[in-house]
Amino acid sequence: MKKHGRPTVADLLSLKGKRQLTMLRVTTLDEAEAAQQASVDIVSVPPTLLGPAFREAAPSPFAIPGLEYGDYVSAEEYMREAFIALKAGGDAVYCAASPRIIRRMREEGIPVCGHVGLIPSKATWTGGFRAVGKTALSAIEIWRQTKALEEAGAFAVEIEVVPGDVAAAISNNTSMLMISMGAGSGCDAQYLFADDVLGANRDHYPRHAKVYRDFASEYDRLQRERVAAFSEFVADVQSSAYPDKRHLVSIDTDELKAFRAHVEKDLVKAED
Repeated sequence: MKKHGRPTVADLLSLKGKRQLTMLRVTTLDEAEAAQQASVDIVSVPPTLLGPAFREAAPSPFAIPGLEYGDYVSAEEYMREAFIALKAGGDAVYCAASPRIIRRMREEGIPVCGHVGLIPSKATWTGGFRAVGKTALSAIEIWRQTKALEEAGAFAVEIEVVPGDVAAAISNNTSMLMISMGAGSGCDAQYLFADDVLGANRDHYPRHAKVYRDFASEYDRLQRERVAAFSEFVADVQSSAYPDKRHLVSIDTDELKAFRAHVEKDLVKAED
């Protein structure tokens, strides 16, 4: 694999306040390759996507595999999976666990991206899938959580569905990279899911998502074409239109005669 320079944690932090970074959640190699060609700065990936094929497809983006909350319990379990992900081509890990666990990971030199605001895995504490930080008390709690993650050693934090003014104030007062998912341009990076950007969903799109294409309709069209092609294949087999001569391997006439003679001889012996 060719060597490509990709940003480090230090590189990303040096860009804080200088320009907006871009981040996409990608789940396939095709999406990863598209992110590479589109010059996306950061990609969030499932750990299972990592490996040589991933880095062949996307050698340049900073990759953050997610350690799903609830899949692991102890700091040791999180660290074990984090080291596996880093060895497979990740540059940091996403972790929604407590500052205590993040601190332990940071002590071992593992770059960690935390999460504040609407945290899907903990949404029951904030009233479900809804905006967070719309009252002073709620905004103060987000600020407190952010500072706790900073003190624990996280280098970045995803801040999700928080009023833009609140997110901007927090971003301006922390050394961490603040990654906005529906939290405005006052943060350091803008984060969307590839499925939303591509219009691949058939369900509700979140308010913060921006749809740039209509892949769902294209998938429907391709499925209709798939069914049509399969149906034509079935019809061809039933009518003997497939296979025809051009689909078959030929054999010389004399070789075929010799083969048939050998088969007939074997059959006669078997009858004796």
